[in-house]
Amino acid sequence: MVLRSRTNLSGQENGLARSLYKSMGYSDDELDDRPVIGIANSWSTLVPGHYNLNELAKFVVKGIYRAGGTAAEFGVISACDGIANGHVGMKYILPSREVICNSVEIEAEAHRLDGLVLLASCDKILPGMLMAAARLDIPAIVVNGGVMQGGALFDGRKTDATSNDEAVGMMKAGKIDAAQVRRLEDVSCPGCGSCSFLGTANTMGCVSEALGMSLPGSALTPAVWADRQRIAYESGRMVCELVRQGVTARQVITEKAVRNAARVVQAISGSTNAVLHLSAVSYEAGLDLDAVDVFGRMYADTPHLVKVNPSSHYDMEDFHRAGGIPKVMRNLGDLIDGSARTCTGRTVAENLAGDGGYSENPDVIRDIDHAYSRNGGIAVLRGSLAPDTAVTKPGAYAAALRHFKGKARVFDREEAANEAILAGEIQPGDVVVIRYEGPKGGPGMREMYKAMKFLYGRGLAESTALVTDGRFSGTNNGCFAGHISPEAAEGGPIALVRDGDVIEIDVDNRRLDLLVEPDEMARRRAAWTPPAGGKYRGYLGCYAKLASSASKGAVIVND
Repeated sequence: MVLRSRTNLSGQENGLARSLYKSMGYSDDELDDRPVIGIANSWSTLVPGHYNLNELAKFVVKGIYRAGGTAAEFGVISACDGIANGHVGMKYILPSREVICNSVEIEAEAHRLDGLVLLASCDKILPGMLMAAARLDIPAIVVNGGVMQGGALFDGRKTDATSNDEAVGMMKAGKIDAAQVRRLEDVSCPGCGSCSFLGTANTMGCVSEALGMSLPGSALTPAVWADRQRIAYESGRMVCELVRQGVTARQVITEKAVRNAARVVQAISGSTNAVLHLSAVSYEAGLDLDAVDVFGRMYADTPHLVKVNPSSHYDMEDFHRAGGIPKVMRNLGDLIDGSARTCTGRTVAENLAGDGGYSENPDVIRDIDHAYSRNGGIAVLRGSLAPDTAVTKPGAYAAALRHFKGKARVFDREEAANEAILAGEIQPGDVVVIRYEGPKGGPGMREMYKAMKFLYGRGLAESTALVTDGRFSGTNNGCFAGHISPEAAEGGPIALVRDGDVIEIDVDNRRLDLLVEPDEMARRRAAWTPPAGGKYRGYLGCYAKLASSASKGAVIVND
């Protein structure tokens, strides 16, 4: 076992570094011949999914010391999508993923850490940690903070944070009053954890487990359960074993692992943001793999086995009790590559050979013979409106919406669309177009979450559609297509759409088309100039200049 940390901790010539460690209370025993394990902790009191991470860090430390390692904790930024949604703050959320990745890289390399336990939950933080692990290629394990439990019943299901925005749309439509909306604030989020629906946060917890980067059965354990602390302890212990065995992140994050993760996302109808994040992780792992193409191909032959909020009244705790990701992977059978290596030191097949410990619930996790559909939950579309790609989530909406044709209502920013929806300006049959919200044009590729929730609240979820070069939250459940590439800011066809144009979404044929004659499109293109947008300084300005297309994961490319 060759320890990276010996570079700055071994020998008399490294007395300076040792003295600096000792100034914080470290002993010779901790600094002599032990692996130094970094705990990348994204704890904050701004993000409910991270509120308990300091507590979990204590158990990680116990596990590290139990296995003969030395723990060294450092902080990582985190931002809450829910709090940032619907305003300029959302521009920073996806770009924060790159900052998280970079900051973990800096700490691990500057201090020559031997391994990492990555404490993270939520939408861009956990993907950023996975990207860092792949980039660094040192032993690493991800520990998420756990899922939030569901709130009080409202509109036929347990509430969650998004119920509040649905309620605003209902109030505008005269279905409920302001007092009912206000009361939801107190009952929709009963405790900390990643929001209790299958949004990006919980999807990425599932992705981490399916990749083999988190312990089996850990993705969906509720934040307030004692099991969550035991998972943290065992992860601290296990990362020391990975160091001793020389098992690094890229030995786990392989092409097999990415395909397994994509297969699981298809089977559970996870967030479309998983396409972006698996593309980014694949890039950082140096894989010669087009993750978008993987998702596109898997749609046709992956059975849809799980329906949970927003697709049904079941929530994340129900999903966990039914067996979670191990049960999904077992039910997928030969569609999962069991030879892929995991952070346990064992293969996927070896991990799945054990008993999950919970009773089966076929209403939550179905087997292949009783799948909800023969197709996966996420489809990749192409066509005259999306020459490169677009992404949609048919697993979250009615089959009748898989073929939708309507007239465009065009908005150049999210805020303008939200105002029009709440004002009652959108009618059945409309296709809401929100553009200049891509990685470069936003900049930052904001989620169009509120627009979809407002349409739902106004009773338009099954009679309208929304297309955008921005993104969506995993909790959105109307007819939509996002990640349209090329984006408007790069002169993609979405920049040329006008009010009244007919747009056709055809999921079965994987098409997204603007039904405008080529000659007319050529005239519009000749007359098009990018809008005079605001100039962004600081990090957003850098991201706008350097970010790749959504079809490439919206990563900052420095090849």
